[in-house]
Amino acid sequence: MAASLSTTAAALVQPKLDSIHAAQQLRPSSVSKLFGIRSPAAARVSCSYQDDVQAFLQKCADAGKIAATALAVSALVASGANAEGAPKRLTFDEIQSKTYLEVKGSGTANQCPVIAGGEDGFKFKPGNYTLKKLCLEPTSFTVKTESPFRGDKDAFQKTKLMTRLTYTLDEIEGPFQVGSDGSVKFEEKGGIDYAAVTVQLPGGERVPFLFTIKELVATGTPDNFGGTFLVPAYRGSSFLDPKGRGGSTGYDNAVALPAGGAGDKEDLAKENNKDVSASSGKISISVAKSNPETGEVGGVFQSLQPSDTDLGSKAPKEVKIEGIWYGQLE
Repeated sequence: MAASLSTTAAALVQPKLDSIHAAQQLRPSSVSKLFGIRSPAAARVSCSYQDDVQAFLQKCADAGKIAATALAVSALVASGANAEGAPKRLTFDEIQSKTYLEVKGSGTANQCPVIAGGEDGFKFKPGNYTLKKLCLEPTSFTVKTESPFRGDKDAFQKTKLMTRLTYTLDEIEGPFQVGSDGSVKFEEKGGIDYAAVTVQLPGGERVPFLFTIKELVATGTPDNFGGTFLVPAYRGSSFLDPKGRGGSTGYDNAVALPAGGAGDKEDLAKENNKDVSASSGKISISVAKSNPETGEVGGVFQSLQPSDTDLGSKAPKEVKIEGIWYGQLE
């Protein structure tokens, strides 16, 4: 009986011994193999108690270098995956040759064309032209806000664009005159001349505004010509706020306010009396390049205009818009 018990115990213990022995035979895999590097055995992370101190320090140092390389590679991969590369800028003819599916979702529709060839500056002869295909593409939005430090002046702060790629003005046209003295004059007559844009300040405040050059009359020289333009209300008179109040329709007061004068108090008058009147802005335009053979002209611009007032209930902020422009003179 004792012999049978010893045999049974040996049968139960033997598999565990075999697994422990097999585990001792396993050698830790090298970190470098993860990246396809065949490194010598000295680079493997196998800090055993039988190694001396010097070998231990050397092996741990090698493992640290490999780990740092792995982290750097993963960071590059992550940054490359999250980066959105801007599409290549195309000429007007190249854009016209694209199909709808080639342009869709590529970002090209939000970009102004570039001028191939041409000369620096304005090279058109005096005369009366028509400026067509005028495109204004903003590249920077800044908002003038109060300084957080006492005594400092208000300054323009950089913003984060919250609107999708739909903020470019395009297909604008109007008469363009070039005088014998080198002066120019442009009058905006129509086109896609407004775009609703929303930006966010560093503190989290969002500033909506209507980017536009409606009824622009710009005069000056090709190096610097500009003027004032009309900035319509961000929302129309038929827009209703959450309490059903509007400029030309809706309630006169909030439902909970009595009509006997409580709604006409100063602190509530701005909310009840909607103001949809337009304001004005100013723009400065400069010609950087032109091509008289194709009639193309382009350059940079800077525009200053007010933001949305929420139908008169808020004070407008000053928005600075900088970017590039393109047009064709006929």
